[in-house]
Amino acid sequence: MKHVKRGEREPRPVSVEGASGVSKADLIAKSDGAPGAVMRLFEIAAGGNTPFHAHDWEHVVYVLEGQGTLETRGKSTDFGAGDTILVEPDEEHNFVNRGGEPLRFLCVVPLRGDA
Repeated sequence: MKHVKRGEREPRPVSVEGASGVSKADLIAKSDGAPGAVMRLFEIAAGGNTPFHAHDWEHVVYVLEGQGTLETRGKSTDFGAGDTILVEPDEEHNFVNRGGEPLRFLCVVPLRGDA
């Protein structure tokens, strides 16, 4: 069993090319002994975004706070607090904060997505 207390793992800036105003906290990671999946907390500042990218694993996302848009090839989907999102493997995507407050969401991916 692994127990991580609130505030124990604060988000750190993401410096990947194309990211703007993004920070991430690894809440449960491979290094914690997770056998199959990891959970991260993302925060995106007002006007910020993750890079447009794709990879061969899925994202399962639960939105905690804020308003955003998920952009994929040819489609934009608005979302907000309480919404759940599945980004499928190999689907090009990015998350954009469309509100005036920080956008915060949990993201669960398989171990191979723990970078």
